[in-house]
Amino acid sequence: MRTTYCGLISRQHIGQEVTLCGWVHRRRDHGGVIFIDLRDREGLVQIVCDPARPEPFRVADSVRNEYVLRVTGRVRERPAGTANPNIGSGEVEVLAHAVEVLNPSLPPPFLMDDDSISEQVRLEYRVLDLRRPQMQKNLRLRHRVAMAVRRFLDQHGFIDIETPMLTRSTPEGARDFLVPSRLHAGEFYALPQSPQLFKQLLMMAGFDRYYQIVKCFRDEDLRADRQPEFTQIDVETSFLDVPEITALMESMIRSVFKTVMEIDLPDPFPRLTYDEAMALYGSDKPDLRIPLKLTELTDVMRDVEFKVFRDAAHLADGRVAALCVPGGGELTRKEIDDYTDYVKLFGAKGLAYIKVNAVEKGSEGLQSPILKFLSLQAIQAILQRTGAKDGDLIFFGADRAKVVNESLGALRLKLGHDKNLVEPGWRPLWVVDFPMFEWDDEEKRWTALHHPFTSPAAGHEDLLECDPGRARSKAYDMVLNGWEIGGGSVRIHRQDVQSKVFRALAISPEEAEQKFGFLLRALQYGAPPHGGIAFGLDRIVALMAGADSIRDVIAFPKTQRGQCLLTRAPSPVDEKQLRELHIRVRRPETAKA
Repeated sequence: MRTTYCGLISRQHIGQEVTLCGWVHRRRDHGGVIFIDLRDREGLVQIVCDPARPEPFRVADSVRNEYVLRVTGRVRERPAGTANPNIGSGEVEVLAHAVEVLNPSLPPPFLMDDDSISEQVRLEYRVLDLRRPQMQKNLRLRHRVAMAVRRFLDQHGFIDIETPMLTRSTPEGARDFLVPSRLHAGEFYALPQSPQLFKQLLMMAGFDRYYQIVKCFRDEDLRADRQPEFTQIDVETSFLDVPEITALMESMIRSVFKTVMEIDLPDPFPRLTYDEAMALYGSDKPDLRIPLKLTELTDVMRDVEFKVFRDAAHLADGRVAALCVPGGGELTRKEIDDYTDYVKLFGAKGLAYIKVNAVEKGSEGLQSPILKFLSLQAIQAILQRTGAKDGDLIFFGADRAKVVNESLGALRLKLGHDKNLVEPGWRPLWVVDFPMFEWDDEEKRWTALHHPFTSPAAGHEDLLECDPGRARSKAYDMVLNGWEIGGGSVRIHRQDVQSKVFRALAISPEEAEQKFGFLLRALQYGAPPHGGIAFGLDRIVALMAGADSIRDVIAFPKTQRGQCLLTRAPSPVDEKQLRELHIRVRRPETAKA
């Protein structure tokens, strides 16, 4: 039906007759001559409909935005002074010889170049939203990223193998989506949170290098970088340890950025241990573009009069830390109060501060309601360790280390963006040496920080039974500009070590057999050392696109409440379907009763 795409028309087509198909992006009537901006996936081209050609002019006079047209005409150079440098076809236009309406359109609910549309309207009319140039650009970017990944992995000997979508429910950190079985009354499949167990089984089956770009499902609370269904670049390999796996995957990400965006990422990526990341940034996914760092003060505050600091310093898991803000002395009292309210969202009880007016004057050059409770020695240590200068402001966090890290880590990010401290560019890093476990206060037991199949660090196997809190793992995360874009580990390949981990997690042999029996049996038949990683394709593309949410790089996403506004899913089903599944639905009012 067409000879080329609208957005590909250029000077090389001058004098040629072309046939184009696309949507009316804009129609303009300029004193008897009608101009139509015709749009397809490659971009726009200007169509000129002259009254000297009555039939195409008549049709052009009737068309409106989003009509689907087929246009035949001759390409010519635009008149002097009318070129549009903002589009690829901006030096030329097409004089219409024939215009055919392939399909009319109702008036669209928004214009395709309107950036002020609410997200609810965009998701409700997602088909139209996807026509917008930015969304077309985002999804084509996603395609190029996926193809670059596939090419790299294929060149390095990885095999694309599909794993099941209907499997059994296993505890992997988030809530499973369950699928009732019609043939097995009262029993359920689960949609996979990740192909974790299957990719380990593929290594045990001898495939050596596996990958797939796969959908994963987690029934968890949503936010900008989460969806109930999301896409992973899933990779697993045998006979490689942490340095080899991370080097290979780092090379892949560098290759993808170079191929897709002509960006050279650092070689090698910097590395931080988990403990270093938490100490310096309060986060295991630090945004290195923000130059602010936390300063450790716990030891300094053990003997001060200020009870908040002293009590936190004496807690077994307590921490006192500072965050020095360059030029922060200009913050108003209201701004400080607003930041105080902000850190309370992360569990902090307050936000102490010191304004640094003149460092050389010591305590006389400082301004704060807490100064009278701090010794001269403590004040000197604060100034020396933070490196504070005249005009700076020092914020403090004092509580359990988890609260301090989360609150000051979040404050660091907010201040970085509020005060335009974010440096341009791309700042990737690896975070390594994660703890094996974290303590669950509610259940009073250890839980796996990543998943229960992560291998302990060399020499830490004995700690699994005598001191699980000290055990470190062979886990690693790749972080880019404050987003965790990939995470993985070397896996446990020996049954005796796996059993120790289950015991540390209070998983009984009976429960282990019930939930993971197929994996445990496979471990007994010569399982090789293996490990891997899963990258979030949605997050990588969102970062490349400069999008605020992964919803902008997914064709048909869900809202933060897990709803599809386009299809109105989830939705009720009829009673016949429920009977076939042996299910009875309790309505909310019935459940309460």
